[in-house]
Amino acid sequence: MNAMHILKFPLRIQHRLSPTSPARLGRLLTACGVALLLLVLPPLANAQVFNSEIQRFRAQTITEGLEFPWGLAFLPDGRMLVSERPGRLRLIGADGKLDPQPVTGLPPIAAINQGGLLDVVLHPDFAKNGWIYLSYAAEGTGGYGTEVLRGRLEGHALRDVQILFRMQPKSQTSHHFGSRLVFDRQGYLYITLGDRGEMARAQRLDDHAGSVVRLYDDGRVPQDNPFVGKAGAKPEKFTLGNRNVQGAALHPQTGEIWAHEHGPQGGDEINIIRAGVNYGWPVITYGRNYGTGTKIGEDTAKPGMAQPLLYWTPSIAPSGMAFYTGERFPGWRGNLFVGALAGQMLVRLQLDGERIVHQERLLEGALGRIRDVRQGPDGLLYLLIDSAQGRIVRLEPQ
Repeated sequence: MNAMHILKFPLRIQHRLSPTSPARLGRLLTACGVALLLLVLPPLANAQVFNSEIQRFRAQTITEGLEFPWGLAFLPDGRMLVSERPGRLRLIGADGKLDPQPVTGLPPIAAINQGGLLDVVLHPDFAKNGWIYLSYAAEGTGGYGTEVLRGRLEGHALRDVQILFRMQPKSQTSHHFGSRLVFDRQGYLYITLGDRGEMARAQRLDDHAGSVVRLYDDGRVPQDNPFVGKAGAKPEKFTLGNRNVQGAALHPQTGEIWAHEHGPQGGDEINIIRAGVNYGWPVITYGRNYGTGTKIGEDTAKPGMAQPLLYWTPSIAPSGMAFYTGERFPGWRGNLFVGALAGQMLVRLQLDGERIVHQERLLEGALGRIRDVRQGPDGLLYLLIDSAQGRIVRLEPQ
């Protein structure tokens, strides 16, 4: 199918139909936890009001005092967990108050450049088993790489910590670690990884870099992973040819993982993550080399390599992703929301099946770099603002 371009936006985008046409909504929050969250929401203070094409809303800061927050998860009792890239896991009350005491029990975190403590998610059956999952950069033989652990929160400590995944090989570079964590409806854990700034690694089956990994919740490798049994291949790999995936979410109808990745000076992509698919980096890309603007790879398309559903040129540096399924913003139901770092915006994407048919850019330059986007149990949208004076901003209907 030929590319479709929406000309009314200054940002150049491309849409393509995927060759084929979610979310297991984990039982992460109890009814009493949701009620508690609604009862103790802080009063409006320093709220800014904005108009979208179909929804008037306000953006209210509910938590301040965070340092480069990266991932956000909602606990059943109404509290929140936030990871800070320098290596701290923080508890936040249902009233938005930041607990001054960080969670202990984490392994050494390599807080270098883009590395540090990254994503945080709860097990789909958290109410029964109490598992919390964290991704982070760690130092090891050969340098640094992304790792994933799970543990149980007891007070201000993480107990029963188990390291489930270690990226191999490690390297001395200090960027492109990924890393988002998503569970699908079958309970598989998906780990998104970057190419570590060494682009050729993304096409290697014997290397975790530049891929999405799929594991059981305890770290075991599913035997139906696409490269299991292939000579020299890492059995954990589910995809290859990804540059640096920092946003992933479960589609609420299809149950598939949608993800976006950073492109170089353009060519940020949105893709549907499917078994064994090669997403092309760095052989094909809509991006260009930094500074020079010269061509990367062979072309923008090649047989056997997937085309993105959408790409941005110039780059917006996407981070964080959430499908909106709540009731508080009726006009936004079914839309996909993407945060942007360099773009300092929230992008609302309207879908028709697997086609992205419209986009609207919200909050441009109003809040700063948006690192993560999550839908809360109250049906509101929560944003993490990436800064040394980081904060949580909640979007509410006006």
